[in-house]
Amino acid sequence: MRIALTHRHTAALFFIAISAIATSASAHTGSESHIHNSFLSGFAHPLFGLDHLAAMVAVGLWSALAARRAGPELLWGPVGFAAMLLVGAVLGLQGVALPAVEPMIAASLLVTGLLVVSRLRVPGVVAALGVGAFALFHGVAHGYELAGDDSAWQTLAGMLAATVLLHGAGLAAGWALRNRQVWLARAAGAGVAAFGGALLLQQMA
Repeated sequence: MRIALTHRHTAALFFIAISAIATSASAHTGSESHIHNSFLSGFAHPLFGLDHLAAMVAVGLWSALAARRAGPELLWGPVGFAAMLLVGAVLGLQGVALPAVEPMIAASLLVTGLLVVSRLRVPGVVAALGVGAFALFHGVAHGYELAGDDSAWQTLAGMLAATVLLHGAGLAAGWALRNRQVWLARAAGAGVAAFGGALLLQQMA
């Protein structure tokens, strides 16, 4: 009984958090960035940048829901996302221009949210490459913001640490919800997808 209660509390808190995210329509943009150069501010940025937070948690959530069993397959998506986030940040720091950065960030929410809803199972490499492609644009956005700053690498280190934490939170929540309460996870995924769709529509307006 104690374990079931813990799972219910975890599910409720997670669903409330994702629902709050989904009701926000503030996208990530360079002009609205409040990144400052330090490890702690870099760590805080994904936690308060709702588009990044939702994408990172959703990747962990999908990885847990889609896995057949506990094991290395849980980590393909999160590792792919974190690795390509770093690659994108390096490209952004070097001034490499990529098209449609903000629409791709919004699309990442739409797609990862739908992956959570569907619990789509794909090979690990495909999962890593798929979410990694979106993570590249998240990283580029960060790199643009930090280009020319002396302590950019400290800030990026903080962002990566927060990314790992958020992936872990998504994995833990997904694992807790994957059986009897999977509908809550799917509802959360639908909220993330709706958030991404709203951002895309806002950018097209």
